[in-house]
Amino acid sequence: MTYAAVSRAVSALFASLLGLAVFAGAAAAAKPEIYTGRFSSQAVQGYDVVSYFTDGAPVKGDKAFSTEYKGATWLFSSAANRDAFLENPDQYAPQYGGYCAWAIAQGSLAKGDARHWSIVDGKLYLNFNKKVKADWEKDIPGFIAAADANWPGILDQ
Repeated sequence: MTYAAVSRAVSALFASLLGLAVFAGAAAAAKPEIYTGRFSSQAVQGYDVVSYFTDGAPVKGDKAFSTEYKGATWLFSSAANRDAFLENPDQYAPQYGGYCAWAIAQGSLAKGDARHWSIVDGKLYLNFNKKVKADWEKDIPGFIAAADANWPGILDQ
């Protein structure tokens, strides 16, 4: 094999590997649509999202009443709550996939905490912590407008 042939073969191999690395990096860059935490597949840290609306508070879900939706496991405190979710998941699932609504309004991603929540106009929003929720409450309509504008495409950043 001549030097030129070896050089072309090495160049082709390098280009192939570089293409695979770029493709793998692009695939890894997208964040999951539903926030589940690093070592869990549970949405909303295992809390029953229907309970926010029916009980006015987060209630821990039970694995006996679970379902899969958008790549995450959702737990519920009862079969009735699971069935209500299955009938209309968009009514109960937190906005922005359970990521922190205030962070989305700022153009970044942060985890949403099931214990720091608000229901606004029939929609569930989660925030990172107590302090962030207090900041969120200073201008909820403005932050919702900003987050709604930022949400499309933010998972690809």
